[in-house]
Amino acid sequence: MNQTAVTPVLLGMLSLGPRSGYDIKAIVDRSTRFFWAASYGQIYPELRRLEKEGLIEGEDAPTGGRNRRVYRLTKAGREALRDWLFGSTVTIEYRDESLLRLFFADALPREEALFLLEGRKKGHEEYLKVLREIEARPGGKDPEFVDLVLRWGIEFNEWGAQWCEKHLKRLRSAKAA
Repeated sequence: MNQTAVTPVLLGMLSLGPRSGYDIKAIVDRSTRFFWAASYGQIYPELRRLEKEGLIEGEDAPTGGRNRRVYRLTKAGREALRDWLFGSTVTIEYRDESLLRLFFADALPREEALFLLEGRKKGHEEYLKVLREIEARPGGKDPEFVDLVLRWGIEFNEWGAQWCEKHLKRLRSAKAA
């Protein structure tokens, strides 16, 4: 199977049940986008490609006057998802523009550089707010491993906000000394 960055997202989302591209994007926006984003421009072409490869099947299901196609995983698609889940490569690649800015912050006057760290702390706090709203939403419990990833996000951002605060204090006290 040829794989793009969104292939596992689509196969995984469809393993949870039939969905349209719009449905998948809506779920991505409140779940995986916090660590693995997917745009409409990636989702729709990939759905067409996966359908041509026989990994998913689509069925037209218009609503109102809108065209809509609902996809479901085929047996081959389930096998491809399983192969990916048990794949031999596990790459933890983290792109973080805020951290990259901190890396180069020595190019700024100290107070401006500290402002970047304050902004990072605020970013962690804002993510925490969103993730806690997801956690507290009415309407049932997430599957066990979806909940596990949500807990990772909450704990990571709690740690991130605490880390920023700790180092803001350290850098400010070093300046005063």
